[in-house]
Amino acid sequence: MKSKLEYIWLDGFKPTQSLRSKTQIINNFSGKLEDCPMWNFDGSSTEQAEGNSSDCLLKPVAIYPDPCRENGWLVMNEVLTAEGLPHESNTRATINDDDDDFWFGFEQEYFLWDDEEEVPFGFPRLDTGQGQYYCSVGANNTFGRDIVEEHLDQCLEAGINVEGINAEVAVGQWEFQVFAKGAKNAGDQMWIARYLAERNAEQDGLSINWHPKPIKGDWNGSGMHVNFSNEKMRTSGNKAVFDKICIAFGENIDRHMSMYGSDNDQRLTGKHETQSIDEFSYGVSDRGASIRIPIGTVENGWKGRLEDRRPASNADPYSVAAAVIKTTKEIVIQHPTV
Repeated sequence: MKSKLEYIWLDGFKPTQSLRSKTQIINNFSGKLEDCPMWNFDGSSTEQAEGNSSDCLLKPVAIYPDPCRENGWLVMNEVLTAEGLPHESNTRATINDDDDDFWFGFEQEYFLWDDEEEVPFGFPRLDTGQGQYYCSVGANNTFGRDIVEEHLDQCLEAGINVEGINAEVAVGQWEFQVFAKGAKNAGDQMWIARYLAERNAEQDGLSINWHPKPIKGDWNGSGMHVNFSNEKMRTSGNKAVFDKICIAFGENIDRHMSMYGSDNDQRLTGKHETQSIDEFSYGVSDRGASIRIPIGTVENGWKGRLEDRRPASNADPYSVAAAVIKTTKEIVIQHPTV
């Protein structure tokens, strides 16, 4: 039996990477990651190599059943150089979480986008406040539900741990949430969910707009809030642990913002439930803060998670996770008793 393996990777475009993919046909494939062969591609066409030495390698790192293809599989890959080393665009390789101590929940906002009109699907809706579209029901306020529902079904069939979806505050804006234990696992699932969103929207002649502020003016932008915890946060029952982590994040604004997506200054303005990009604050249940401490964490005796609300919708989940882990682990090193 012939199987269709869709090899998926991130290109080298800056400041925002895009997904690339191509299909390999394999006879009698087992469906196991270890049986996915290494492959290669022309890096000169993806900003990852020069034309006179253009081969880049694809190293399979995660596999999921393809919900849209008979005998199909989705294979997430890291990009390596021809020498077998992590390519500079390979952000997955920068994650320091081999023991899967960190758990991540990403809240991915995006717009269904009409490329011909260069507006969100369902636009324009002039002279209306944006609040009526959030979690809306009915054709007068909700646009693209059939597309979003199909994407949800595809994710679940592929084994992506989507925990929910909802219409967001702007016209044609939606959100899905993915939770996973382990930073690399979470990043893999997020990128596959994004891939499925892009491919699914193709059928309706739409694209997915990941830009954090595609509609200028008095409209919310799109973010990718990251919820995170490690064993210490989940079990300590100590408010000081959370305070020190939040303070450390505030002391490393540049580190985090460099990893939290391009054009994020257009979204993080201090308005529309955001803190300004060059300022930092944190608080319980504060959706205008840089980091929100969920009320559930407090009510559970200071055991739980934090939500960094700053990552943009176009941020790379691998890079976001790497930054979160780096700063949080520094607290443990500096304050081993915390």
